[in-house]
Amino acid sequence: MKQSALLPHRCESPEPAINALIDGAAQSRGRTELCRAGSRSQRGGDAESGTMCSLTRTLALLLGTLLWAPWWALHGAPLAELSGDQDFQLFLHKNLEFTRKIKGDVAALQRVVCDTFQLCKEEELLLVRQDLGIAQAPLEQCRSRTFQAEACFSQIRDGLRTYHGSLTAVLELLPGHASLVETLQLDAANLSSNIQQQMEDLGLATVTYPTEERGPLPTFSSHFHHQVGGFFILANFQRFLETAYRALRHLARL
Repeated sequence: MKQSALLPHRCESPEPAINALIDGAAQSRGRTELCRAGSRSQRGGDAESGTMCSLTRTLALLLGTLLWAPWWALHGAPLAELSGDQDFQLFLHKNLEFTRKIKGDVAALQRVVCDTFQLCKEEELLLVRQDLGIAQAPLEQCRSRTFQAEACFSQIRDGLRTYHGSLTAVLELLPGHASLVETLQLDAANLSSNIQQQMEDLGLATVTYPTEERGPLPTFSSHFHHQVGGFFILANFQRFLETAYRALRHLARL
């Protein structure tokens, strides 16, 4: 599933989805008008209908809570006082565009790998991936119910630095596309620097980890493993960017 359930494209009230669930259950009993969410008036439903409606709505609300609670939590994040800050909003919108541009470049390189090496589908390469030990840079702080701006921004910054280094393997794999890969590395470095500078400007606590703690650059035992490694570095980077993009976009809407 490419769209992460943890970070939805839009941060909306669960009410429309709850209403849809309620209507679906209610229509099966011919009682749609009795089970609408929000303000409504009772129109003479019998006891059985009232009980059914009450249970349906309770279940729907529970489901809505499970689906949306992590994002409701973000509304209480420490950045609430910055939601109207023009400089902060400018930073978010500017780097949303920058992140979208980087995502497009990664997608272009993924197409090159697909066309050149016929490596296009992750599910066909999972066994090889286990041998390579290529991990996804963590971003769990950006989708945590205990969201903290410092932790999320730090993980985005550090992840960008990690992928900047990992892209060296892609550069070696695709020498004919060196210009695009080097541009991607430069953009990743610039976005990481932008986030670091913004954190400092906001007075947010920053944590800088020594380079050696980020792990060595990937090495490959064969050319085929190098090809598969390049495929997964790009796939992981694309997922990382999608998560970072949605987190930044959500903050821009607070």
